[in-house]
Amino acid sequence: MTIIHEPENRKFYTIVNGFTAHVSYCIEDGCLDIRHTIVPEGIGGRGIASELVRTAYDYAVSNGLKPVATCRYAAIWLDRHPEYKGSRSKDWCEDGSCAL
Repeated sequence: MTIIHEPENRKFYTIVNGFTAHVSYCIEDGCLDIRHTIVPEGIGGRGIASELVRTAYDYAVSNGLKPVATCRYAAIWLDRHPEYKGSRSKDWCEDGSCAL
């Protein structure tokens, strides 16, 4: 899978079978915060979200940024990958709702 980074749009994305999946993020106070993870239903269940999140957080770590999550999926991903030393953002909602 090819993942493309568009820093000007603050997102990482991939196209699979004509569907576009992406994570969007913001950088603030030395943190890369994944705000949304979107994978269309037509390509769900293939590990695409995980690869997008991993790629974004690898970028964060390699650029001296702390991985942070507002997105529910990214927060769960960080829980499963403590080696990234990430945390939930100041905008995290306990009910897991999106920050839109």
